Amino acid sequence: MEEAVSAADANRKFSFILRGVREGHSYVVTSHGRAVARIVPADEMTNVEVGARASLLARLERQPVSNVGRWSRDELYEDEA
Repeated sequence: MEEAVSAADANRKFSFILRGVREGHSYVVTSHGRAVARIVPADEMTNVEVGARASLLARLERQPVSNVGRWSRDELYEDEA
């Protein structure tokens, strides 16, 4: 479970929060009552990255291939101004 901590407290108690993260705790940093960041153990972020990449690749595989033909470099960077 994530523990909420204000940005000011996170700044003042950073070493305490870091110790908690090493023990597996997660924190949500809030500013004016709104969540602005999460501090989580590094291995959790790796799992998020792997999941996000797998989700993106699966989505790309489901999309139909568009055959738009070939274009030249000039056509690609053509300004219509």
